[in-house]
Amino acid sequence: MTIRTTALIVGAGFGGVAMAIELRRAGIHDFIVLEKAPSLGGVWRDNSYPGAGCDVPSPLYSYSFEHNGRWLRRYAEQPDILAYLERTARKHGVTDHIRFGHEVASAEFDDRTARWRVRTTDGQEFATVAFIPATGQLSRPAYPAIPGIDSFRGRSFHSAEWDHECDLAGKRVAVVGTGASAIQFVPQIQPKVARLTVFQRSAQYIMPKRDHAYDRWYHWVFRQLPVTQKLDRLGFWLYAEFAQECLSRWRFFTPLFRRQAEKHLREQVPDPELRRKLTPDYELGCKRVLFSNDYLPALTRSTVDLVTDRITEVTPTGLRTADGTDHEVDVIIYGTGFAAQDLLAPMKIHGLGHRPLGDAWSEGARAHLGITVPGFPNMFLMYGPNTNLGGGSIIHMLESQARYIRDAVTTLVEYPGRYLDVRPAAERAWDEEIQGRLQRSVWTRCRSWYRNEHGRVVANWPGRTYEYRRRTRRVNLDDFRVGAVG
Repeated sequence: MTIRTTALIVGAGFGGVAMAIELRRAGIHDFIVLEKAPSLGGVWRDNSYPGAGCDVPSPLYSYSFEHNGRWLRRYAEQPDILAYLERTARKHGVTDHIRFGHEVASAEFDDRTARWRVRTTDGQEFATVAFIPATGQLSRPAYPAIPGIDSFRGRSFHSAEWDHECDLAGKRVAVVGTGASAIQFVPQIQPKVARLTVFQRSAQYIMPKRDHAYDRWYHWVFRQLPVTQKLDRLGFWLYAEFAQECLSRWRFFTPLFRRQAEKHLREQVPDPELRRKLTPDYELGCKRVLFSNDYLPALTRSTVDLVTDRITEVTPTGLRTADGTDHEVDVIIYGTGFAAQDLLAPMKIHGLGHRPLGDAWSEGARAHLGITVPGFPNMFLMYGPNTNLGGGSIIHMLESQARYIRDAVTTLVEYPGRYLDVRPAAERAWDEEIQGRLQRSVWTRCRSWYRNEHGRVVANWPGRTYEYRRRTRRVNLDDFRVGAVG
């Protein structure tokens, strides 16, 4: 039996929940959220590794309409963020719309009915007017393409799929990767293990994390004077807007941030040889800037080795590097990030004329406003291409997208049997503008997950969040071809 609905949202993380709340606000209750996991939360459900937390201040890493006076720290940790999202979803009636344990396998637009046919891996079928993938850019763990990766006889897992049954105490542990996740869990596991070997492909710029606990006094002030919480959020937002402009346009400020990172490294790593290994050879901001007070000190411990030689092979007993050294370990942890380039995978999506989305994105994902793709009517992306931020809170971007998509869905409800297909000229003009601005940004200066093999920056937004909010304030129907059934 095919289940019919007005809107179908895929994913129940921050993006999916924001979208569901916007639909309910617009009086649209005929929608379904499909979530492949048994609970909501997205990346904040999956990334439960020791020390998992956010590097955006908690007053800003929250919905603008749902301030939280119960944050435990300025930089919230994973359990606190997940609890906030769960409370918000319950409060706004979203959980009643979620169908857990439903993974989408395929979606195809049917121009005879102006509906998407969406099928799940267990064979269920849905017919929906609006198809809204909210799976995000960072939802699928990426393992490195290293020969022999399946030959290791010990325990191995990705940081986003942390094996909590694996006792690391007294073990020889290898960590592959030194990105945003690794710098959080390495200091947590280092005191427990017998030997820790960290394999670094490239050094990271690490800034001090201005973190502190929110004690009872903070919570009392926030409760008694709610305006203080808004001012707190405003202050962080203004600084994030400044940082975003520094990365995309005002690069003359870069030396100030670089000197801060260099000072942090000097103060925390006294050994000049180790400090040399930890000094980046690219421009600050080209890769994601990281924040930590305890990662660098952890690397200075006598039980820790930092290896910068390239891994050539995973063996049954460990890892072999390009210098011929065999590093024997008991456990391998891959902190190697996510398949950010493979947006919407592994879903098979076909638009008008049965055209695969992969064909439209043969040189990299692209979408008008990061939301709509020509030839794929009534498909609206949350956290789509070129909507990631080098600085600031992605939740601000998600709220902008949710409001824009709500406007589009409301239009489709008012005119049943119609569909909105963004014009290729509108998408092309948008893409040319964004890619032109990105060419002047720091993100084209090195290899990173922001860019694909064709050199396109497919992840990041080149402006301020305020600009994006303004440009997505409402749907401009002139940008769309309006189709009709029959």
